[in-house]
Amino acid sequence: MKKVLAFDIGGTKIAYAIIDESGNFINEIIKVTTPKTSNGIYELLKTVIKGSEDEIDGVAIATAGAINNENNKIISHVGNLPEKYNELDFTSLTSKPIFLENDANAAGWAEFKLGSAKGTQNAVVLTLGTGVGSGIIVNGKLLKGKSGSAGEMHVRFGFGHNRKCTCGLWDCLETYVSGNALTTDAQIYMSPDATSYDVIRGLKENNQKAQAAFDHWQECLENALVMVCNLFDPEVVVLSGSMAQFVEYDKLQKEVNQDILTQPTELKLAKFENNAGMLGVALLLLERLK
Repeated sequence: MKKVLAFDIGGTKIAYAIIDESGNFINEIIKVTTPKTSNGIYELLKTVIKGSEDEIDGVAIATAGAINNENNKIISHVGNLPEKYNELDFTSLTSKPIFLENDANAAGWAEFKLGSAKGTQNAVVLTLGTGVGSGIIVNGKLLKGKSGSAGEMHVRFGFGHNRKCTCGLWDCLETYVSGNALTTDAQIYMSPDATSYDVIRGLKENNQKAQAAFDHWQECLENALVMVCNLFDPEVVVLSGSMAQFVEYDKLQKEVNQDILTQPTELKLAKFENNAGMLGVALLLLERLK
């Protein structure tokens, strides 16, 4: 049975483990602090790979940023990682096959193959964290587009220049349905220094202002889901990330299915969380190695 060394590279930590064709983690997941420089990241990866090179058939890397369709290069800016990280030559790390994929795409593939979207052919996995990421499965294949950049959720969600997005544009979808968006709602409905944590705590205390902030956030999420369902007609939409656990799934699924123009969909919480990127990118490489 083939095995690959899988990495998940984030702005604050890098996690890695060896994974086999069945999706089993062969060893304990190791997490380290992300180096402050791109060269530091490269050297860390090289050292870890060298230590496992004799027992693996390839290296799979889930990372922020758009990945080309050859799965060997980052083709976009990556804001939360060091300067020139997107210029790294990952293929020079080892003579073994190297495979890169966007972390949200990788997480989507993990849910499609082994998680909450297993058994479907059309699914959308939305990661609701600090921002919003997506992995979109169409007819059993990961949607990549002409260059590898498909699925970016930076679509215009309003026209008032009210919320500045991390991408530099105004009123993108993620400014209304991410964790940062809930903080914005907290400041509107509760107090100027409130955060998303205050909203969640307030919900447990039956705070009416916190409830109003959350209701607005969830209404925005409903509108986003209607848009996604009308575009991709998925059998299931899976929500992952830090905000996904707070969603009222039964209520939201009912409301979405009342408004969409396509056939009814299911709304589910993701099966995999922090390890989804590693698992998904490993499965993608292992399928290619077959």
